Amino acid sequence: MTTTFIDTNAIKPARLQGMPGTHAQIINQALCGAEKALAMLHWLERGEHFDAPADPSVHQLIYLMEGEAVITLDNTHYAVAEGGGVYLEPSEKATITQAGAEPLKLFHLAVKRDDA
Repeated sequence: MTTTFIDTNAIKPARLQGMPGTHAQIINQALCGAEKALAMLHWLERGEHFDAPADPSVHQLIYLMEGEAVITLDNTHYAVAEGGGVYLEPSEKATITQAGAEPLKLFHLAVKRDDA
């Protein structure tokens, strides 16, 4: 097994068509050989939101690195701050909305199921 250092500060965030905020992939096949995992950083400004869609083949973890947000699960809203987050089983979805005075920074890890 090879150890791969990923300098997340050297990866330029980009705007993706149809998605609010800026995003940077920090773990993927090209960066470190990850075949079943994708990790991204998301930055959201005032009022922006990120939708983690339901996917029957993927487990997801979303962790708030900076800022405050509202996480919506099954039409229930949860106020969260730095250090909070949510784990989503396959087929579960969530919406994370920036809610504080400062921008929101999220870490989003998606891992494909072994049988997917």
